[in-house]
Amino acid sequence: MSQTTTKTHIFLTGATGEALLCYIGGSVLTRLLNHKLSDTFEITVLVRNAEKAEKLKTLGVNAVIGSNEDIAILKRLATEADIVIASADADDLAAAQAILDGLKERYERTGQVPSLLHTSGTGVVIDNARGMHSTDKVYSDLDDASIAAIDINQPHRNVDAAIVEADAKGDFISRYSLLNFIDDFTVLGYIKSYIILPSTIYGAASGTLVDIGVQNAYSQQIPALVKLSLQRGKAGIFGPGKNLWPNVHIDDVTDLYLLILEKILPNNGNSDSLVPGHGASGYYFGENGEHALYSVGKAIAQAMYDLGKTDTTEPVSFTEEEVRNFPPTLIMALGTNSRCKADRARSLGWKPTRTTEDMLSSVKDEVERLVGHKAK
Repeated sequence: MSQTTTKTHIFLTGATGEALLCYIGGSVLTRLLNHKLSDTFEITVLVRNAEKAEKLKTLGVNAVIGSNEDIAILKRLATEADIVIASADADDLAAAQAILDGLKERYERTGQVPSLLHTSGTGVVIDNARGMHSTDKVYSDLDDASIAAIDINQPHRNVDAAIVEADAKGDFISRYSLLNFIDDFTVLGYIKSYIILPSTIYGAASGTLVDIGVQNAYSQQIPALVKLSLQRGKAGIFGPGKNLWPNVHIDDVTDLYLLILEKILPNNGNSDSLVPGHGASGYYFGENGEHALYSVGKAIAQAMYDLGKTDTTEPVSFTEEEVRNFPPTLIMALGTNSRCKADRARSLGWKPTRTTEDMLSSVKDEVERLVGHKAK
């Protein structure tokens, strides 16, 4: 007599669209569809575009029309999920709260604690350098105290904090009968949260979702700098470009999501003793090296020069007038310091392979893609 495998219900946001996190979400979904346990998954995604939804349905995905603005839909779909993977917007507190409300309702109904893999970013530890200097402050994802002390006004921080609070907030359950007069209590949160913080992501996403036109295939930070540079005819940087950021390839950071997911899947049969930390001990930086903005600007300048799009192989600082017209998010992504080490992620067995040298080499591909032809 054959055994019936219990399905794991996974709800994923951000599988399509042009935003950076959608670039991640689509790559995660591609891996889920090709996973060895894919027949045990029931995957639901939230999609704005009806045409893309129909394409996803042909792959066996339950595609629901909606967006992060549809709070009621977010909550309802979260109530049906064992695991939520949120990859749509790291700063949308209302959407995050809707997901948390749905997961809390599920916990209260089933008594089972669902999991949330939330996408944040290393922008949470930025400063206001504007390219003028580096910093000696390097955060480790194993340093719970330093992460807990991050100011609530930092990018993404209010959302991260709300999620961690949900992981910690629950009913006081006594381990022993009160007749034993033992005050030994534990707090059970209504979710287990795993917050993944990617850094500067690079590389073209690939796979079925890209092939059928559902997934955004490209990142934002480096392409945004390339576009600005092409518009002004000179590669641009903030100040002298001394600010530092970590970097990670799209395939490597997707590996991190899958590594954590596999360790919490009920059907995986994983006997590995390395159980992922969650809540306040559940932050996972995604980095494999770091770069100064100057080095990216230099690579853009060289690629533009080779294509005949500039007359210098050196980047030129943005003027004050140019910077005044930039959106704050662009300055945040390209003018600040953000330094971290993925110590917790590596302790679980994450092994990223692409390096900063690979990132700098990929800049030429981004310039050629946006120009529309290769250098001779």
